[in-house]
Amino acid sequence: MKSSATPRLKGRERRHIRIRKKVKGTAERPRLCVYRSLNHIYAQLVDDLASRTIMTVSSLDKGLAPDVKTAKGKVAAGKIVGKAIAAKAKAAGIDRVCFDRGGYLYHGRVKAVADGAREGGLTF
Repeated sequence: MKSSATPRLKGRERRHIRIRKKVKGTAERPRLCVYRSLNHIYAQLVDDLASRTIMTVSSLDKGLAPDVKTAKGKVAAGKIVGKAIAAKAKAAGIDRVCFDRGGYLYHGRVKAVADGAREGGLTF
């Protein structure tokens, strides 16, 4: 058995690191990063230059809970989260973002968040 000082990275983590080398967020154009767990989806806007999270929205938020519960499936919940992060960003004066899929395939719930954000008025 080989021992190493660093833990082995799994596939999604490796892909996420590779994506993060190219995608950087600024205050004017923050990074919209998506994380999906088994049951929920999370989206946040990050300013990488200042190393801070500007805002976050998830399917667990109290304001979105009724809409998410009535949504038909997880993809519809992802679209609701995308629209919510877009509305919150527009209120803060942000209209352009760069999309970080977080190592996930651009498919299903991740694509639904992106589509919802576009419908909400964000430009990628």
